[in-house]
Amino acid sequence: MPQAFWAKLKEPWAGYSRRDLFRQGGLLAAAQAFGGSVRQAIAAPLDLGADMYRSIGVRPVINARGTFTIITGSQTLPEVKRAMDQASRSFVNMDELMDGVSRRLAELTGAEWGIVTAGCCAAITHFTASAIAGGNPERMQRLPNLAGLKSEAILPAYSHNVYDHAIRMLGVKLVIVHDKAELEAAFNERTAMAYILGGPGDDGPLGTRVVAEAARRRNVPVLVDAAAEILTVKPNVHLERGAHAVAYSGGKCIRGPQAAGLLLGEKSLLQGAWVNSAPHHAFGRSVKVGKEEIMGMLAAVEMWVKRDHKAEWAQWEAWLDHIATSVKRVDGVTTKINQPSPDLSNRTPELLIQWDGGKLGITGQEVGKMVLDTDPRIVVARAAGARPGSMASTVGIVPYQMMAGDEKVIADRLYALLSKPPKIEEPPAPPSGQPAALNGQWDLRLDFVHGSANHTLVLEQDGAKLVGTHQGEFASGELSGTVAANTVRFQSSLPTDGTRVAFQFSGTAEGGKLSGTVALGEYGEARWTAEKHQYRGGGRRG
Repeated sequence: MPQAFWAKLKEPWAGYSRRDLFRQGGLLAAAQAFGGSVRQAIAAPLDLGADMYRSIGVRPVINARGTFTIITGSQTLPEVKRAMDQASRSFVNMDELMDGVSRRLAELTGAEWGIVTAGCCAAITHFTASAIAGGNPERMQRLPNLAGLKSEAILPAYSHNVYDHAIRMLGVKLVIVHDKAELEAAFNERTAMAYILGGPGDDGPLGTRVVAEAARRRNVPVLVDAAAEILTVKPNVHLERGAHAVAYSGGKCIRGPQAAGLLLGEKSLLQGAWVNSAPHHAFGRSVKVGKEEIMGMLAAVEMWVKRDHKAEWAQWEAWLDHIATSVKRVDGVTTKINQPSPDLSNRTPELLIQWDGGKLGITGQEVGKMVLDTDPRIVVARAAGARPGSMASTVGIVPYQMMAGDEKVIADRLYALLSKPPKIEEPPAPPSGQPAALNGQWDLRLDFVHGSANHTLVLEQDGAKLVGTHQGEFASGELSGTVAANTVRFQSSLPTDGTRVAFQFSGTAEGGKLSGTVALGEYGEARWTAEKHQYRGGGRRG
């Protein structure tokens, strides 16, 4: 790294405002997770000062939850901010830039090579393209048309997850295996790669060592997805176990740019991944990484090997102790600190604050909603306890991405709410009257923010209780819910590749029809209507 450039990173970063911002992994936006709502922003001139977000109607949050993309991951290190600023001030040849960065990443991490990508999922996609097409331009230009090319990826069942969409987007078929016999039988002439999700399973019966040993006998590359993990270097734990490459998110614990990722591993595979991405005209051009993210990511790795991680942990625990000391002044409030599992992902302590919502007059969910909806806004790690039947309450605080001073704001806000809770109205009683009759098959229409779909509901009713089946366009799942007079509420989920899609229906029955809104978690809301299915040929109406 040229000394002149590195010296620039030590210059003050003027005019930068502090603050961070939230999901729930499987997948709820913060506002929905804690009962908040999305407010309509009013267009206004952009203020490039400390109130930049507020100037466009966006209210920042204090992040007491962790490195979730919905609240913009992590707070970038000061050195990262400076590197990105300095990188923006010059033009460079991108191939030359990545070559220089790759060599430095190899020196820092002990891996043979490294490249910076536009996030961890981009790293997975570029690796997949390299495994299929290599650096062969004729093959690269065919993607995602896999006719005549390798077209399958092998995954242990524990690794099948929502993020493997980054592999499937190239048209690759996932071959899911459950034991070693299935693993051995899964390899064939169409096998392009194997993929492993880093976590508790990657050191088990179908862990990285086992999969890599089988794959290497057949010259099949293995990728580990370690998005939220701490970065292990010299050696990297996954490369040491036999993986050909490992992918990281840049904007989580490494505290690099949110829109950056890191791919470490075998040089030829990673050089293939790079030529399959921008600035080259290939499948990966749509997930372009810029020079600012590249240099910001390199600065983050430079700092990773210099940071005092034990001192950071001690600081986190001190912040949690400050919050615990404050809230325990309220009679009936107890606290404890949960230490993380041996898993390398999201390694952080968590403070659990617990109380009886009935005695204090406020529940955990109510606290979580209030600190999210009012200023200064706080996103907590968890919020449990609801009226009227689940008053045992918990709020969780994760210090992972808190900034100095946040602990005082959080402590003061929680103490104020728990010591003098506002008067909270009891939830309204369910509507009285005979429950609407809903038995039978219903033709369901969903109107999304864009587009619509026709589904089918089969409802079985026992008084106020509903059970049944929700048939989507491609899969079906069970539903359950309640009916109170003409008010209807039920939930369902439909299996998809690597995850499930959840639906929370609420609405009314009027004139033989159902209508209302359905919450779709991180995907927002949709409107829904349903009518009783009309059977043809004179048959009965269901």
